[in-house]
Amino acid sequence: MEQPTGRMPSVSGQAAEKVDATTDLTTSERPLHNCVREVCERTDVRVGVPLPLGTYARGEGANYSLFSRHASRVRLALFDHPEDATAARVIDLDPARNRTGDVWHVWVEGIRPGQLYAYRVDGPYQPKDGHRFNFNKLLLDPFATAISMLPTWEFGPAQGYDPSVPGEDSVCSTVDNAGAMPKCVFTQEYFDWHGDRPPKHPWSKTVIYETHVRAFTIHPSSGGVYPGTYRGLMEKIPYFKELGVTAVELMPVQEFNEHQVIGINPQTGQPLRKYWGYDPVAFCAPKASYSSSGGVGQQTLEFKEMVQAFHHAGLEVILDVVFNHTAEGNELGPTLCFRGIENTIYYMLADDKRYYRDYSGTGNTINANHPVVREHILTALRYWVVDMHVDGFRFDLASVLGRGRAGNLLPNPPLLERIAEDPILRNVKIIAEAWDAAGAYEVGSFSERRWAEWNGQYRDDVRRFWRGDDGFLGVLAQRICGSADIYSKSGKGPESSINFITCHDGFTLQDLVSYRQKHNEPNGENNHDGANENFSENHGAEGETTDPQIESIRKRQIKNFLLTLFISRGVPMLLGGDEFRRTQRGNNNAYCQDNETSWCDWSYLEQHQEMCRFTRGMVAFRRAHPMLSAEQFYTDAEILWFSPHGDLPHWSDPKEKQLACLIHESEQKALYLMFNASAEAAAFHLPPMPNGAWWHLAVDTCHEAPQDLFDAGDEPLLDNLQAYQLSPRSSAILVARPPT
Repeated sequence: MEQPTGRMPSVSGQAAEKVDATTDLTTSERPLHNCVREVCERTDVRVGVPLPLGTYARGEGANYSLFSRHASRVRLALFDHPEDATAARVIDLDPARNRTGDVWHVWVEGIRPGQLYAYRVDGPYQPKDGHRFNFNKLLLDPFATAISMLPTWEFGPAQGYDPSVPGEDSVCSTVDNAGAMPKCVFTQEYFDWHGDRPPKHPWSKTVIYETHVRAFTIHPSSGGVYPGTYRGLMEKIPYFKELGVTAVELMPVQEFNEHQVIGINPQTGQPLRKYWGYDPVAFCAPKASYSSSGGVGQQTLEFKEMVQAFHHAGLEVILDVVFNHTAEGNELGPTLCFRGIENTIYYMLADDKRYYRDYSGTGNTINANHPVVREHILTALRYWVVDMHVDGFRFDLASVLGRGRAGNLLPNPPLLERIAEDPILRNVKIIAEAWDAAGAYEVGSFSERRWAEWNGQYRDDVRRFWRGDDGFLGVLAQRICGSADIYSKSGKGPESSINFITCHDGFTLQDLVSYRQKHNEPNGENNHDGANENFSENHGAEGETTDPQIESIRKRQIKNFLLTLFISRGVPMLLGGDEFRRTQRGNNNAYCQDNETSWCDWSYLEQHQEMCRFTRGMVAFRRAHPMLSAEQFYTDAEILWFSPHGDLPHWSDPKEKQLACLIHESEQKALYLMFNASAEAAAFHLPPMPNGAWWHLAVDTCHEAPQDLFDAGDEPLLDNLQAYQLSPRSSAILVARPPT
């Protein structure tokens, strides 16, 4: 372990001067206060200030501030290189001078951007009381804004206990893990935003595109200069613009350990790693390996450049953030940050404080409604908005954030209210995954109206209607109209419903129509992981096929899903790659597949231009007809429902699978939408046209391109047509407008 010294770090990477023997004594060899006093009395080290927490430039140096209530000793370690096992300089903080309340702080002169640092925190190692301090473990700053990269990062050396001793975690580990730990990076460099302003698209004009930073451009077919990086996403901005989306929702970019091996692929023998990123080690640090220019602070600059470029193109950036758990896992997990700093406060502990309450399915749960932790999360969110210019957040397993310290669901969770009402966060989009791994399901009732929600009910109901399940006629009508049955009772509107057919978690759209069962064998869990019920259908063959009839129905069903998504009130979200039929070959839980299973193969774009064109066209159709995306529920005068015969739908007949609706846009404009999920064709009686208007065909999913969708103004006239013949498992849209 490094010793407390009085030397300055070697920022340039050159060897630092040797220190005298007296300064080089360990704290075990002399009284702690003598050591601290010797260091802190130097002119380049001062007491510092307690706020703000984290590391910030202050004068000609930097102020370091760390919360720990039960610590007896805190050491700041400064490093020259990410892989160094010994610090260039360490500073022990005097509890009498460098502590205000529960906050330890120190100011150090000469600290520049790029400086590497970390902490050691001492205190009781008493798992039965919830304390897991271990001075031998190097700890990350909970507010670090960048974490350095390592070629490999093994969690084993970070275990705070000795695994060789019986009793599992009963004995404190004496292994020093500094050489196996990445380091925090001081990143406060000036960045010229050039007057950047967030697009601030209203919900009614928002179309979300969900993707993974690495997966989107890492495949060789991507054709970019910077594959798998923030710059790689920047290279795809023209593609996003052409597609018509307004916001890109990125799967987690909070720093995580992509080297964490969780198993072996039984089919290939290759290691399986935590690829998706839902195991953060620091809440404010952008993923270093997603930077094309380096991982010692460059990731923060490149992330800002990406956001700036997106905003210049009118695109919003939404982050999928994880505040419900961390990578430290259960009581046998590594000590990386929070556990070694203040375990009893940052985490929800069980009645037997050796163990953790687990509402996230990962082994631990963040104690989000403790006042200290609540403020920590709010500070992290403000950082992403103020410093990084992010436009919104999707909160993973957000119901966890509504649980009290004992794990109970709170009626008015203070954290959720604070996020919604925070003056800095007031204009950003906030989206909840309104459930958790312990049974909470709050879709339709999550917190207050400011919160939008992933509408999992929309996904399931639309899938089941188009699969042909009985009894979903009325349910489809509810979903098309914005799910008033789900949201109106809590005072929310259709803009609270994030509508999606597919997302990262589950089948892709191509797999939804190609597989009846999940095929997760490559994940190494004997196909036990992932959802068993996907409401999918293979239409005659499991997986890929050359059968033209099966291919035809699959293509039609994909178009049916896309049409339904983009005509529904609420906010549509498209899974990246669905527009060109990306497949995961039946894997509905590819969290550990950093390979072609998860990567976007851009050769599919050329192969399935028809589907990409259809997707672009439906996004444009939605934009051209704002009645479809209004932020209020339909009135009875705005939408009328019909059976194919022109009378009222047979809502009570569970076998009925054909439905139509007339949407009035103005006195001379209207839309007539027809849905046929049955295996039989149907002649849909056309309602009377608005005064002076004529029916034109806009979309028919059964037709081959380019007759499946027409641009606005190019829709062919349906002259004197009394009924429209709709093929089995098809949908169509007619537009009524005056003759031109």
